[in-house]
Amino acid sequence: MNNAMLDLFATAPLGLETLLASELSALGAAAVKERRSGVQFQGSLELAYRICLWSRLANRILLKLAAFPAATPDALYAGVRGIDWQDHLHGEGSLAVDFVAQHSAITHRLFGAQKVKDAIVDQFTERNGRRPDVRLVQPDVRVNVYLDRDEATLSLDLSGESLHRRGYRLAGGGAPLKENLAAAVLIRAGWPHIAQTGGALFDPMCGSGTLLIEAALLAGDVAPGLRRDYFGFLGWKRHDPVLWDRLLAEAEARREMGRRRIPRIVGHDIDRDAVRSAWQNIERAGLLDHVHVERHSVGEAPPALPAGLVVVNPPYGERLGETEELNGLYRSLGAMLREHFQGWRAAVLTGHPEMAFKLGIRAHRQYALFNGTIPCKLFNFEILPERYFTPHADGAEDESGRQSRALLRRAERTEVLSEAAAMFANRLKKNLRYYQRWARQNAIFCYRVYDADLPEYAVAVDLYQGDDLRATVQEYQAPSTIDPERAEQRLAEALAATRQVLQIAPDHLHLKIRRRQKGASQYEKQADTGHFVEVLESGYRFLVNLQDYLDTGLFLDHRLTRQLIRDLAQGRHFLNLFAYTGTATVYAAKGGAHSTTSVDLSKTYLDWAARNLASNGIAGDAHRLERSDVLEWLRRAGAERRRYGLIFLDPPTFSQSKAMSGTLDVQRDHVELLRRTCELLEPGGILIFSTNARRFKLDQEALPGWSIEDISARTIPRDFARNPRIHQCWKLQRQG
Repeated sequence: MNNAMLDLFATAPLGLETLLASELSALGAAAVKERRSGVQFQGSLELAYRICLWSRLANRILLKLAAFPAATPDALYAGVRGIDWQDHLHGEGSLAVDFVAQHSAITHRLFGAQKVKDAIVDQFTERNGRRPDVRLVQPDVRVNVYLDRDEATLSLDLSGESLHRRGYRLAGGGAPLKENLAAAVLIRAGWPHIAQTGGALFDPMCGSGTLLIEAALLAGDVAPGLRRDYFGFLGWKRHDPVLWDRLLAEAEARREMGRRRIPRIVGHDIDRDAVRSAWQNIERAGLLDHVHVERHSVGEAPPALPAGLVVVNPPYGERLGETEELNGLYRSLGAMLREHFQGWRAAVLTGHPEMAFKLGIRAHRQYALFNGTIPCKLFNFEILPERYFTPHADGAEDESGRQSRALLRRAERTEVLSEAAAMFANRLKKNLRYYQRWARQNAIFCYRVYDADLPEYAVAVDLYQGDDLRATVQEYQAPSTIDPERAEQRLAEALAATRQVLQIAPDHLHLKIRRRQKGASQYEKQADTGHFVEVLESGYRFLVNLQDYLDTGLFLDHRLTRQLIRDLAQGRHFLNLFAYTGTATVYAAKGGAHSTTSVDLSKTYLDWAARNLASNGIAGDAHRLERSDVLEWLRRAGAERRRYGLIFLDPPTFSQSKAMSGTLDVQRDHVELLRRTCELLEPGGILIFSTNARRFKLDQEALPGWSIEDISARTIPRDFARNPRIHQCWKLQRQG
């Protein structure tokens, strides 16, 4: 079998297929064909082993055993039984099954895996009375079945577990960058050539050190799988240990030679825990002599280094804090690059492509990638004066604002709708009839009438009724498969159709260039008109700004949450943390709260909150607006033994905070944040905790002694029911 040509498939994250195909070809693969999320190829067993050891980009290496129709459970069972499993697995061994299906009659993953397992185990039991055990972690053999249109492909997973697990990671922080994506970033950035010529590498936000370590492995010709102690083929009956030992010895020799060529690699991070994790991972990777990490903020440059590559993966966030921290972070990064790294190259992997404009350097190349399920872009820069420009200052219209105005002018000139745009218009009319009737019955004046109902028109349309009707159209990011010009055309069509259906004046329609599941954009200033419109909600008056910011000052999805706060506020002292424009404070005050305290770091939003309070006749010393970093404020309030009967906590997904080692990450830090907040509750007090982080998981086990009720479903208004993950919400009270 060692010299036989095997049918193989390498899986990879979306966006890496082309790079992986090139890597496999360089390693000796034949008949290489790119597929979605992977590459199909042929090669010998030696090649399969070599790829498991040396691939920097693949997730798994699958050896195809058979393909057969499997439209029914019995057909699936029979097809798996058709393989002589005693050629692959010892009777006393262990196995695991991965089953994936699409466009097929069998849809349930666990049911399909069970049928595959039964077929293998039954064959052993009938032949010799012994059966292998099921072991989900590091089994002797891992079986992979991919069912597509009722056609099953049965494979052995030679990698056993994802190859991005190099064996050096001890800790990875909140959301570490996967190693194969880090390698792809470095390859796309040209690091192999830079390293060969002696250039250095610097990561100013290195986190747990993944980019630093992968850079050293690349530069030092170190096989990424050399430190792994488990592969899927090690327990396979056809495993050739002599061949494997030879490949390991070859890789060891190359590592000893290559390590001498590793150039200087330096990382900084403001977070003490991240720096500690990075040092642990560097030590495990055997690179203490080659990679150096220190604790510094973004603006601080490293010691003198030979010109090379700055590479960085800034923090992600789905909803930024009210002080535009992510904006400032990118501006600081751009200023550092321009001041200290002229003549270098830079690579920035970001989940916020709109933020690249803040760097003040024109990118010369960009690539679409995915960090897990998060769509990202890699921007490559040459840090040269001729590529510099001045990012807009506060108060000036930014790139999104200019694009919005251009698209609105284009929509205004559109009189005849295309067939597809007419379908969008018809759906909007239908929704409008339904929601207008519902809104009138419930005295609702600001609501959502359309939310990406048609995939081709991925926008949200919100109505704001003040003295006259106004509307905002918010753009969601188009899939990477959609041509950008086509996406822009559809956006212009949606604007034209919305204007015609609503029959509103052109200057009453506002476009928000934003991206779904991004953090900074809703607080970023697009213009500086200073034009506010007064609207009503539940009989209260609020000021909204439909032009200057990507969010308007009134989160419509929190309408029911605000009503809940009003209903709970009677006779209580109310605390609003990350208060934004103070809308929840208005509800609490009108609900009969004894006092209200609203805490926020942004002067802009506290001034806005003050205007909202004044518009509703709320004044006096009982209603305090306090400008402060919320984490620092909580620490002081705890020391002062302040107590509140009702607290609303709606933190940003990501924020810079001195009290949280430089950053607040709601997933990483929510337990400590909740504990500090709960310390301020009076006996019988209630905490309402909400987050817009789509992938957030509340760690209830870390909060013993508290009654925690998930109230998300009942806080989602009807006009947001199509998007039930728009926010999550919990009610917390101390037990007993």
